[in-house]
Amino acid sequence: MTHKTAILGASGYTGAELVRLIATHPGLEIAALSADRKAGMEMSEVYPHLRHMDLPVLKRIEELDFSEIDICFCALPHATSQAVISTLPASVKVVDLSADFRLRNLDVYEKWYGKPHSAPELQKEAVYGLTEFYREEIRGARLVAGTGCNAAAGQFSLIPAIKAGVIDLDEIIIDMKVGVSGAGRSLKENLLQAELGENWYAYGMGGKHRHLGEFDQEFSKAAGRPVEVQFTPTLVPASRGILAASYVRGDAVEIHAALQAAYADEPFICVLPFGQVPATKHVRATNFVHIGVVQERKAGRATIYTVLDNLTKGSSGQAVQNANLMLGHEETEGLMLSPVYP
Repeated sequence: MTHKTAILGASGYTGAELVRLIATHPGLEIAALSADRKAGMEMSEVYPHLRHMDLPVLKRIEELDFSEIDICFCALPHATSQAVISTLPASVKVVDLSADFRLRNLDVYEKWYGKPHSAPELQKEAVYGLTEFYREEIRGARLVAGTGCNAAAGQFSLIPAIKAGVIDLDEIIIDMKVGVSGAGRSLKENLLQAELGENWYAYGMGGKHRHLGEFDQEFSKAAGRPVEVQFTPTLVPASRGILAASYVRGDAVEIHAALQAAYADEPFICVLPFGQVPATKHVRATNFVHIGVVQERKAGRATIYTVLDNLTKGSSGQAVQNANLMLGHEETEGLMLSPVYP
């Protein structure tokens, strides 16, 4: 069965990535595309690399007819999805790629995003979209909240080790290198080539990065008690990709074994042989995650290295993976793409 699909916010990077993935998906048909400032334009005008595809013209959301839409992907700016999803027919399943429904506690949401949640009833039904840990809940969900790309990389690294009790929960440092597409497509001075080229810089330091809200929520749930990690993301002059290095106290062999056991049957997650380190180019433009564990020179210290593509597994690929479950397709449908290399 083919399901009719709408992509809201198709003119952004995650929207374009959704188009790329869904266009060749045997069970999904792109029936509607929205963009605010680009309304009335062809997708090929916004993204010339998609000119070979026969796609709907971009429209404003209020111009779309959702009566025959089966699933809607919301690749909208944060704080926009709450209002938009509230207006959609109850029959339409939704995968939201923004931060609007990631945090279950409304007070915590207000703390991190600086404003009250405007759709608390929808929040109650939202399922957190990290597929490998919420697979069964996602199958029956109407609304799935996609994770942050940084949050996904950190959780893939650490949740199995936390659940297995093989690391010290009070000594976790996550050092993350992030490609610039994670900042979106809007024009920003700090993202100009002259500013970013030959330049790395940390941001969201001192416990201020919003993805810490997701880490607190999911790590604490996995541990059964509060867990707060130290997290520093660094923007690097690469278009896409994330490399997370998680510094932990614990036996490296036991940590590696816990990760291997947790991901043994996962189609998209590969735990490398002990001591090997992954690279972002090995997962570029794919839904795959590579994880390596290294024993540090000091006994009882280990580093977990995790790479994923922020636009695919960190966002749009994860969204399609969730949609497959929600619609009854094979979970891997449309996602078994090999990396773009070199």
